[in-house]
Amino acid sequence: MKIAVLGGGNGSFAAAGDFALSGHEVRLWRRDADQVAAHRAAGSRILVNDHNGRHDVKLALVTTDIAEAAGGAELVLCPAPAFAQSDIARLLAPHLQDGQVVFLPPATFGSMIFAQSGRDAGNRAKVSFAETGTLPWLTRKHGPFEVAITIRAKRLPVGVFPLDQAPHALEVIGRAFPGVIEPCGDALSGALMNAGPIIHPPLIVMNAGPIEHFDRWDIHKEGTQASIRRVTDALDAERMAVREALGYGAPHFPLAHHYAKEGEIWMYGRGSHDRLTDSGDWRERIALTEHRYMREDLRLGLSLLVSVAGLAGVPTPLASAFLAIGGAICGEDFAHDGRTLKTLALDDFSKAELQKLLRKGFGS
Repeated sequence: MKIAVLGGGNGSFAAAGDFALSGHEVRLWRRDADQVAAHRAAGSRILVNDHNGRHDVKLALVTTDIAEAAGGAELVLCPAPAFAQSDIARLLAPHLQDGQVVFLPPATFGSMIFAQSGRDAGNRAKVSFAETGTLPWLTRKHGPFEVAITIRAKRLPVGVFPLDQAPHALEVIGRAFPGVIEPCGDALSGALMNAGPIIHPPLIVMNAGPIEHFDRWDIHKEGTQASIRRVTDALDAERMAVREALGYGAPHFPLAHHYAKEGEIWMYGRGSHDRLTDSGDWRERIALTEHRYMREDLRLGLSLLVSVAGLAGVPTPLASAFLAIGGAICGEDFAHDGRTLKTLALDDFSKAELQKLLRKGFGS
């Protein structure tokens, strides 16, 4: 199938390389003209390293022209950080075409931003937008055109906007990710599967000292201790309580299953935490005020969770606390300036009205 991949980070390169490795026609779009020129000069190739070895794959196109990348693509995949979504959505909006599926893994309810941008651009194409709970690859770039894939997702819960278009969207996404897609309802359900705002805020806030002291620190190895895991589980309980209050059923993909040696398999499958730490790729420098763990997962992810919890009538003391501490670290008001129902222009909706919008789309 024809797939457009948007972005130039770890996730985008893993997606482009992995899709090409699977035989799809892949067009990679990114904004950096110099990097695009260099990539073309290198043959528009990506070197993919995984457990089966090294694979040299060629992309159909590397471009700075988003219309050229997205035109005719069945699937448009954008794994860029949530804080980049508004800009990318505005660039993409005029070029969306009937039948296309825009997939954001994960998105922090970014599916609404992309859908709203299409509407605001006057584009009335029938497009589906979807999001899931994690990036489908545990991955890090090892060079400008080289990427290491440590884990591929085994289960991806996917929510779709509008929900009425879910059968088509899930069929298209399923061809790109055969055997791993699990429908979880509407786009907000998909957003509330996002593991990033649960796993990363406790790890960066409760490890702030060693993160700032050492040049490199692995928050998933030395930084994941029993006391922090208990906090993570409690924060995850708030997420699941919000899901239940909004009527979303199990499975809720509790993060505890990511660490478990037995029981239900989580999104990355059994043993993924050990393989992640063994790789050494996550022993890295984390600039607390700049890193996406803070700017995306804490600032945007937890502000969304707290905002939606307000609509659902569910207390979220831990999420609110991490939001306040993260804001203090950065000298900002994350609760006010993050991603909320208000910043998404959805704060005037009752729960029933929001659920109708999520099911029917803007035409409702």
